[in-house]
Amino acid sequence: MITPDFRCRIRQGVLLSAALLLAACGSNGSEAEPQIPLAVVNEVINLTNQEYQQLRFDRGAIEHAGGVRGLIIVRQNASTYLAFERNCPYRPYDTCALVEIDSSRLFLVDKCCGSQFGLDGQLQAGPGARPLRQYNTALSGNLLTITN
Repeated sequence: MITPDFRCRIRQGVLLSAALLLAACGSNGSEAEPQIPLAVVNEVINLTNQEYQQLRFDRGAIEHAGGVRGLIIVRQNASTYLAFERNCPYRPYDTCALVEIDSSRLFLVDKCCGSQFGLDGQLQAGPGARPLRQYNTALSGNLLTITN
């Protein structure tokens, strides 16, 4: 037989568990930041075109149309390319939330909020908590396909 005291302890345990789960959901703080809007990405670029000459060298990067506010494509090596959304993940709805290739060509930067990202898309400095949105890449001969 279940006593009233036992029922009370079960309720307290359930309430405590629920409170801990709710507290854990908001502990990171990044959940409160708005998400970058979604856009269909399906780009194919021919790496032999003159406009993509920066992608002929390791750590070369270009800005390209597509995504929400454009793409940044980075060559890691002859067979590996990365593609990122140019819409900054920190306050993505701000009109100036645009990531660019820094003039040093060593990192990516949003001059509006001051966020700085490595050529791997990871946050290096700034107010945000997220890396750049990364898209899928596939290389077939001289054709680089970028999709989400």
